Parts: sequence; C-alpha cells; structure tokens
Amino acid sequence: MVKENPDVVVYFFDEGRFGLQPTVGRRWARKGVRPVVKVKIGYENFYVYSAVCPTTGDDVTLFLPWVNTAMMNIFLEHLSVALNGRRCFLVMDQAGWHSSADLRLPPNIEPVYLPPHSPELNPVERLWDWLKRNTIRNQFFQTLDEVMDSVEDYMRNATAPILKSMCGCTYLAH
Repeated sequence: MVKENPDVVVYFFDEGRFGLQPTVGRRWARKGVRPVVKVKIGYENFYVYSAVCPTTGDDVTLFLPWVNTAMMNIFLEHLSVALNGRRCFLVMDQAGWHSSADLRLPPNIEPVYLPPHSPELNPVERLWDWLKRNTIRNQFFQTLDEVMDSVEDYMRNATAPILKSMCGCTYLAH
C-alpha cells in the first residue's frame, strides 16, 4: 500500500476548445416534427486550460486565447502559485507545447506524459464532454463572449464533489 503524502498531489491536465462553431446534438421534439436549432457559423475560439485532482476534485482553470507554449507557461505559473508550496505530478498528453524547449516548468511541477493517442486515460476529457453538452450544444450565441460566459458559469458551479465524481479514476486507487 502506498502512503499518501499531503505535500504531493497528482493533477490531470488538458485544454478544451470552445467557440462559435456550432455543436448540434439530439433533442426532444414532437413526433413527426424535425427540431430546428439556430446557430451562428464562426471559427472564433478560446481555450479552457484545466488541471483537476481526481482524488479531491480540486481544479485550477484558466481561459486563454490560444494553445501554445507561451499560454502553457502562463498556466503553469498560475498552477504553481495555486499549489501553495505543494509538489505536483502533472499528467498530460504529449502535445508539442507540453514538452517544448521553451516550456518553463516551475520547480514544484513535474510532468508525466500519457502514451500517445490515449485520451481515454485523461479524465479531464470527460470534463470537456460535460461542459460542451451543458453549455454550447444546441445553443445560439451571437458572440464569443457569450460562449465564454456560459462555460465560465458552468465551471464556477462545478464543485469539488462534481469534479471528483466526473474525473475520478479507478486506476489511481491504492
């Protein structure tokens, strides 16, 4: 059995893309009536960077305009401060900006890379599915700010027990 250390935590990390590109899904309608969903076609996006501790449900989340090394550095600095002195194993995929030569890893964060092409091993992927299903699916947004407000409202209401339930991993049990 592994002894827990309160000064060391494991977080899973990923970025989710949200924007004006419509997400259309199933919906209820009277029999024989084809439902209509009003959408605005657009390619404006923003990204939600989120690290979640699956054993506690704690999260650190930032909304950023792009996915690249510069944005990753901003997120890592923010996460490092939020860890309040604790050491963190940050489990993430192998995107180029996660291991770039220009990546500035704070001393209290150690990356752990998932095998290639294995999103099912990252529980934060379930967070994106939940957010998209509840915030942008079958919704009409005039502006990117409206999309961002909707996603932010859901993230603000995603309490630690909700995130723990959603991002829990049976393969982390001791």
